[in-house]
Amino acid sequence: MKTLKIILIMAVISLASFGLITNTSSKILPFLLLLMALMAAVIGVTEFQNRKPASLGLFLAAGFALFVGVYIL
Repeated sequence: MKTLKIILIMAVISLASFGLITNTSSKILPFLLLLMALMAAVIGVTEFQNRKPASLGLFLAAGFALFVGVYIL
């Protein structure tokens, strides 16, 4: 789970950097939001396993980012 979290974080950072450098952020935004939703869901699962109340907020953020990412596509 930790490896998946690190991979998703690096993918989000690299995709956002690529969008800023090439000035194509409007085309990359839906994919960036979908990756951020996956990242928030993975972090939410790890927080839920530790019984922390922050997991609810992370699941809500993941759901919202997923909804907006799919809506933009």
